[in-house]
Amino acid sequence: MATRVQFENNNEVGVFSRLTNSYCLVGIGGSENFYSVFESELADHVPVIHTSIAGTRIIGRMCVGNSKGLLLPNTTTDQEMLHIRNSLPDQVVVQRVEERLSALGNSICTNDYVALTHTDLDRETEEIVADVLGVEVFRQTIAGNVLVGTYCVLTNQGGMVHPRTSVEEQDELSSLLQVPIVAGTVNRGSDVIAAGLACNDWSAFCGLDTTSTEISVIESIFKLRNAQPSAIVTEMRSSLIDAMQYENRELDAVQHERGAARRGGERRGQVGEVEDLQ
Repeated sequence: MATRVQFENNNEVGVFSRLTNSYCLVGIGGSENFYSVFESELADHVPVIHTSIAGTRIIGRMCVGNSKGLLLPNTTTDQEMLHIRNSLPDQVVVQRVEERLSALGNSICTNDYVALTHTDLDRETEEIVADVLGVEVFRQTIAGNVLVGTYCVLTNQGGMVHPRTSVEEQDELSSLLQVPIVAGTVNRGSDVIAAGLACNDWSAFCGLDTTSTEISVIESIFKLRNAQPSAIVTEMRSSLIDAMQYENRELDAVQHERGAARRGGERRGQVGEVEDLQ
């Protein structure tokens, strides 16, 4: 199920959180309401960790991870790293990365099996991503954008990409990642997908401005209600057909009543003419 939430009147919840199947990181200094939404959905399954990275709250853009590991920028302080490491499950590997593109969440998009990275990412960083996160790594762009982590959200169930991604590119990504891919938006038409959406295999959190149609697409592609990607279109088409059939039945009934009334009037007129002749 997808849940709407705000971080201090900001709809970019993906900027202030990092969600995987093993843990959830949330930026410090938010309202209790923001934390309670995450904890009510996740606390029974994974730890929800309040932290900062490099002294900032934009942790969703600064780090990248999956259920096996977490990569932090080299600007992360020792105290922050120790707190995160002590709070995470034992099987999750935590490592700092010496990388020029320090906003790792903008440069890398990953699930538990495959990672897409910025085309200019260092070779050493690419090897660390493959080693720590246990994934295959591919250098990729999305709709001409090199910031794959910003314009793509990926889980083991599916992926959502920039709305201007062509059908051919979606098919290419789908075969590369081995999950269904859909182009979409969040927060009432925003194309910065990862900034407005945090997602794992069983839950999702999106900005308060996200429309019901956008939430339907999110829940469908990430199989949050065991829905298939085509289920939305099928459901809309079937409801439209039902409505049209209902309208046709109503129209037929009205026409039938009018026809019956007209025939009754003609019959009465003929009886009157016969009586006059007699």
